[in-house]
Amino acid sequence: MTDNVRQVLHRVFGYRDFIGQQEAVIEHTVAGGDSLVLMPTGGGKSLCYQIPAIVRDGVGVVVSPLIALMRDQVEDLRQTGVRAACLNSTLTYREVLETESAVEAGRLDLLYVAPERLLGERTLQLLSRTRLALFAIDEAHCVSQWGHDFRPEYLQLSALPELFPEVPRIALTATADEPTRREIVDRLSLRDTPLFVSGFDRPNIRYHVVPKNNARAQLRRFLEGHGGDAGIVYCLSRRKVDQTAEWLQGIGVNALPYHAGLDGAIRQRHQDRFVREDGIVIVATIAFGMGIDKPDVRFVAHLDLPKSIEAYYQETGRAGRDGGPADAWMVYGLQEVVTLRSMVDNSEAGEARKRLEVRKLDAMLGYCELATCRRRTLLGYFGETHVQDCGNCDNCLTPVAVWNATEASQKAMSCVSRTGQRFGAAYLTDVLRGRDSERVRRFAHDRLPTFGVGADLDAWQWRSVFRQLVARGLLSVEMERYGSIRLTDASRPVLCGEAEVHMRLDARPVAPRRKRKPREALPPPDPGTWDEALWEALRKRRTELAKAQSVPPYVIFHDATLREMVARRPRTRENFAGLVGVGETKLRRYADDFLAVIAAHEAGGDRSKPGPHP
Repeated sequence: MTDNVRQVLHRVFGYRDFIGQQEAVIEHTVAGGDSLVLMPTGGGKSLCYQIPAIVRDGVGVVVSPLIALMRDQVEDLRQTGVRAACLNSTLTYREVLETESAVEAGRLDLLYVAPERLLGERTLQLLSRTRLALFAIDEAHCVSQWGHDFRPEYLQLSALPELFPEVPRIALTATADEPTRREIVDRLSLRDTPLFVSGFDRPNIRYHVVPKNNARAQLRRFLEGHGGDAGIVYCLSRRKVDQTAEWLQGIGVNALPYHAGLDGAIRQRHQDRFVREDGIVIVATIAFGMGIDKPDVRFVAHLDLPKSIEAYYQETGRAGRDGGPADAWMVYGLQEVVTLRSMVDNSEAGEARKRLEVRKLDAMLGYCELATCRRRTLLGYFGETHVQDCGNCDNCLTPVAVWNATEASQKAMSCVSRTGQRFGAAYLTDVLRGRDSERVRRFAHDRLPTFGVGADLDAWQWRSVFRQLVARGLLSVEMERYGSIRLTDASRPVLCGEAEVHMRLDARPVAPRRKRKPREALPPPDPGTWDEALWEALRKRRTELAKAQSVPPYVIFHDATLREMVARRPRTRENFAGLVGVGETKLRRYADDFLAVIAAHEAGGDRSKPGPHP
């Protein structure tokens, strides 16, 4: 068994070894067992069902939530010689008939299908006449009503064990806390089946969170370190997506908008450009990204607070899938808490669901206000212990100072109380700082004992105080009163002097600085082997081959394979076969093309001086 799956790993996919728990999951599935698999984005989840589908008799049916994801994975598999197809609404009737015929005739290894299509009468009849290798339920967290991306159509998948009791099922996700895992197991009838957890850590991602203060200027400074990189910028609203994309285009960034309000053809065109071209920045709502396979996304930036840590982890995980260094950068403010709380309160969800969403939002805000290692807290949220500080987040790289904010907290709470718990942070700050405004005079708050008692702190500092008090549950934001700040049960001990409050000392906003040197995406190359001109020639040939087939360049070869070509200079097909990511089909299709590029470069003697590494 092991030899067989290892042969497929090398012969088809061109990899030398399995990583993490891949081999254990694959052998369990090949033997006919059900399982739930949790692996981080970029951890190789797809191989866990693709190899068993190839090894076992019959076709492997993959349940996938997005048409774009199906299409990208089918293209990638066909490049490796795997017989793959999909059934979705983009196909013509003739294409549907051809795919169905291939399924019945046993000419496919993998069939990708959406959950609602899978359980349609026509598809069920087709599958009942077909030898099935397995069912793979990708993005399995979509089945959980307690998760961050619930999809009602996934609930239909509970019928699979009754309809096809002998067919093994493997459910996979990169994002699931304990309640979500329990519901996946319950909804999909996976009780008493193994749970394979490979860990949630993405050590190549650097986490950086800053309080919002002129978000565009902050984003511009961040992007100075990512000139020419592919990336994703997330915004909370469609309007903000459009405005941000237009602004980025105006400052020379190759940016495109993506949200559900755009025409479908425009959305598809923008996604295709992002996947197939270099250096595109997508500005998007959370409608963009699930299952995106682009490996060289070098950054994910959030201009607004995500609604939960699960959503944040899922979205930031779209960076650095190739294992190279990547950035997860975010600005946030109390206003997003107000907006997100309003969205929760105005939703049609039940009260239990609303309470859960509020707790998740509180946890997200608490993560932002950390003064300690972010990675340890992030992993701890998913039940994983990280003993040491990571050394690759903002708090580890630049330790945060902490100050005794007990007196400031008491002033803030007293001001909240004396003004009737009816106002937001901006107005309370005006009262604390003694600002003489028409509104303050109208409410006679200029006569309160708290008027002007906070003049020792500026508006920036008071925003930080209120934000951190809300994050700790010492104050709350009440949506029924338009975002007013109220005291909580936890406020009393602080007000009475029975408890101290220590806060992170937020760095003040800095003036725009000179453009910094872009951070290298990968370790510096070996000057003895690196050749910038050869690298560019290989990338050019890859782009030409990709355009000729209308596929993304990375499905031809990942950058890691091209880097090996530069370092090792293969001159024969046998040498070429030893490169990472070169299986039998890619060897047959592409060896001659890339060997010719290397030979021409060598013959021309055009060895450039070592240049910056890609």
